[in-house]
Amino acid sequence: MASFQIRKYQDEDSEAVRDTFTMGMSEHVPSSFMHMLKQPPTQMVLMCLFCALITSSKSFLLPILAVTLVLAGARQLVVYMFNKYIDTSLSKDLNNISETYLKQKDSCFWVAEVDGVVVGTVACLPAENAPACLELKRMSVRRSHRRMGIAKALCRIVAEFTRERGFAAVLLVTSVVQTDARKLYEDMGYKKIREFVVPELPAKIMNFTLMEYRLDLQREGKSE
Repeated sequence: MASFQIRKYQDEDSEAVRDTFTMGMSEHVPSSFMHMLKQPPTQMVLMCLFCALITSSKSFLLPILAVTLVLAGARQLVVYMFNKYIDTSLSKDLNNISETYLKQKDSCFWVAEVDGVVVGTVACLPAENAPACLELKRMSVRRSHRRMGIAKALCRIVAEFTRERGFAAVLLVTSVVQTDARKLYEDMGYKKIREFVVPELPAKIMNFTLMEYRLDLQREGKSE
């Protein structure tokens, strides 16, 4: 198994970082679509549509075609939501990482590298609504290099950075569909402190829940 190293971001990493983040986010489209289909309002709409059309047309073909078109539209809604999030993230900070992270106090951005290729990213900065905490952001590992311990190593470097600067805890936000990420965070000692729904309409329709986690560094220190 190839070894990896973690280092601070350099400007020449910009394209690889954007690609890693974009691919990582796009991977969640199928699971988000399935999450949407499992919601009772979605199932009710599909069933009502199917029953109404089969009653009026007395044919299976039209209802099946209509439901298929609705499902295709629903998937495009999911794709739109993720593309919008990716574009917002790129314009907000990933298109200018040095200014957003490296030149700001108590902020940093790291990449994981295998054989000279960037395969993972993570960042942290002061949490907006919790002055005593730093927030872990932009965690992503390429699918081809998972199960190597890269994600855990990236989490640890954020915790070490946070502790060295005297902050009490690390916060992060992840989504209901990122089950592997949530398991990783929980295995590393993060505790879920709240859940909330994204305010945008597509997210409300999908019941796309976000979850905030906290890693208390004092507790972590006692357990080490």
